[in-house]
Amino acid sequence: MKSITTFDIQYAHRFYGFAGEARYLHGHTGRLTIEVEDSLETGVNMVFPCNEIRKTAWSVLRNFDHALVLREDDPLLPVVLDVYGKEGIRDGSPTNTNRGPAFRTPLATAYPDCRLVVTKETLTVEGMIKIVYDLLKDRLNIVKLTFTSGDNAASQCYRTTRSIPRCPRCGIALDARGCCPKCGFCRNGKEA
Repeated sequence: MKSITTFDIQYAHRFYGFAGEARYLHGHTGRLTIEVEDSLETGVNMVFPCNEIRKTAWSVLRNFDHALVLREDDPLLPVVLDVYGKEGIRDGSPTNTNRGPAFRTPLATAYPDCRLVVTKETLTVEGMIKIVYDLLKDRLNIVKLTFTSGDNAASQCYRTTRSIPRCPRCGIALDARGCCPKCGFCRNGKEA
């Protein structure tokens, strides 16, 4: 069975080197749908609480929200960083509150203080799916991702062969000790 959640991400980007209109800096509202599959957790009668899917995903993906996403070889990148430095916002500001932890993967690097994500490839809807899966594949049993941005959409299905141990009280993933970080339940019978 699947649990499915959807949320929106506001971002700006451009297709550096592209021959069409998308080579201009522009913004989008992207809609990401994450489908997670596993057995029903009998104590709570669900696969995975959708609000917990959202929290797990958002903890990393919030770096894309209201961010500028540029390819690593885009000549705008050093200019933007220079301007941010001159404005005193390159290393963050008190109003920059919607940021997740910095990350670096082979596909993308997040600079939360700058509200900037630098990608290896042009950020298309297909590229976003590749990045999202790479960031979340070890945290959720993702079987399908769909990303829609403007008139563009892409979807990718994945196979999952594992089951993530979940709390019988609230349904979220247990930590490495077998304990629930939300309610304190532990498989060994001792509360966390």
